[in-house]
Amino acid sequence: MEHDQKACMKVDGGMTRVFELLGKRWTGLIVAVLTERAAYFAELRRAIPKISERMLTDRLTELVAAGLVLREVDPGPPLRVTYRLTESGRALEPALNELARWAERYMPEDRGCRERPGTEPPDPLAL
Repeated sequence: MEHDQKACMKVDGGMTRVFELLGKRWTGLIVAVLTERAAYFAELRRAIPKISERMLTDRLTELVAAGLVLREVDPGPPLRVTYRLTESGRALEPALNELARWAERYMPEDRGCRERPGTEPPDPLAL
């Protein structure tokens, strides 16, 4: 019986759409940077040092198309493009904050993800 239930399990369509977009490398980081404030392209590039200009352009284009980021052009001179989160993009902030807290607890910089129960670090607030 348990095997039959597993065979019928499906991934939620909404979750699939979220990870198809935010699961791409760099996308979540771009959104996270923009939760702080609107930014110019060069500021985003500096905030995420390992991303290439091409990749940043591609990811921003995808985020704009998904309705999470607004691209505003100031014709200048000089021409400047500002990126800011839309209302739906801003709505991701609580989820990103939760992911950051999870990463701090379960994916510290000096170790990988803990897979076994009971290997969590002691809760500093419980002392």
